[in-house]
Amino acid sequence: MSSKSSSARTTVEQEPFVIPDLTVKDLLSAIPAHCHKRSALRSSAYVVMDVAVISGVYKLTRFLDAFITPAHIELPHPALYTAASFSLWALYTFFVGLFATGLWVVAHECGHQAFSESKTVNNVVGWFLHSALGVPYHAWRITHAKHHASTGHMTQDQVFVPKTRSQLGLRPFDPAQEDLAGSSVTEEVKRELYEALGDSPIGAIYGSLRYLIGGWPAYLILNASGQARYPQDTNHFNPSAVMFRPDQRSQIIISNIGIMLWLSGVGMAISQWGFFEVFRVYLIPYLWVNHWLVLITFLQHTDPILPHYRASEFTFPRGALSTLDRSLLGDLGSVMGWLGAVATHGISETHVAHHVSSKIPHYHAWEATDALRKRLAQSGIKLQGRPGGWAEVYRVFKACKFVEDEGDILFYKNAYGLAATKPVFTDNTASDSGIEIVDKDA
Repeated sequence: MSSKSSSARTTVEQEPFVIPDLTVKDLLSAIPAHCHKRSALRSSAYVVMDVAVISGVYKLTRFLDAFITPAHIELPHPALYTAASFSLWALYTFFVGLFATGLWVVAHECGHQAFSESKTVNNVVGWFLHSALGVPYHAWRITHAKHHASTGHMTQDQVFVPKTRSQLGLRPFDPAQEDLAGSSVTEEVKRELYEALGDSPIGAIYGSLRYLIGGWPAYLILNASGQARYPQDTNHFNPSAVMFRPDQRSQIIISNIGIMLWLSGVGMAISQWGFFEVFRVYLIPYLWVNHWLVLITFLQHTDPILPHYRASEFTFPRGALSTLDRSLLGDLGSVMGWLGAVATHGISETHVAHHVSSKIPHYHAWEATDALRKRLAQSGIKLQGRPGGWAEVYRVFKACKFVEDEGDILFYKNAYGLAATKPVFTDNTASDSGIEIVDKDA
């Protein structure tokens, strides 16, 4: 987004985003049929792999920690032994949290019935794995299915729903001083919006950290970043919550039983081994899992280049294609990018295909992604975002502040009221084989 400033107004050159005009059949036909095949044995092998890696990291950490003593190594100051042990366990929590996120991803596939051909197997495995990670399996499965059906829908999506100008209490839109599309804003409006929203580096860092650390439990318990039209007391543990049908009540109760067993297990572990031991072995990796979950999903669904839709412009293909593929940890180099993809089973790298067909297991999602990208390229659509990491969360957090109350295709505006992207449409009347793009505002 390049900008031109005059003494009274800033105008930006916006990047075009091709609004999809594809059908479900267009998308599904691009994916090889065998990508939809599910295998309980193959899926289970990844559970075994994740558990084996986590166990191996734990045993290696215990083994190495035993050598951080004056009897085995000589350090210049006694405090360095504590520092070395702390650093070792910090690495342990990072790697275990990353691979435990892989277990979360497998449980997530169970919720989509992508683990196996058996619904019973899917739900049993998913309930066990998600309960062990503090997730109410059925409650989340139900609302997550709603999210997939209405991704990017301003009044039907369940999570990462943008705040509007009025919801944030900002000054009303003034067409004399700003463009609805966010391409031109007067200095007066920029100043007022900035004062109301704030955009300082410290504020953005604090907001990002708070979101990453507390975002997941806040969503489950308080409906934070969820659908604004839901009552204030909406949460994932109330069987009578507005998101659930009466016939789903027993499933929410089963989810809650899993959470109660999880809390009891954590409590018993603390009484057996002490809080500090459980804290470093399980609770800190658990917080890492929550952190990765928020980081991955936030960046999949939030970016100044992604549209959101009101009812008149929403279709399932448009919603599915309002997401991004990103290389998790790819901003830290190819090795870390490879680690992020392997540990989390490509959930960040193959997300668009997952939204097109959520029953594709992760081990087929790579091939499905390659095939789908080729089809989307024919329509001028590219949905590969910047690598996913902490720096990207900071950038997106600063760039995505609010959307307008008016309009049916919306892009985020920043703290100055400027949008980086504008919608364009394919011209189906083009006579040649190329892609004709039409800017309706031109």
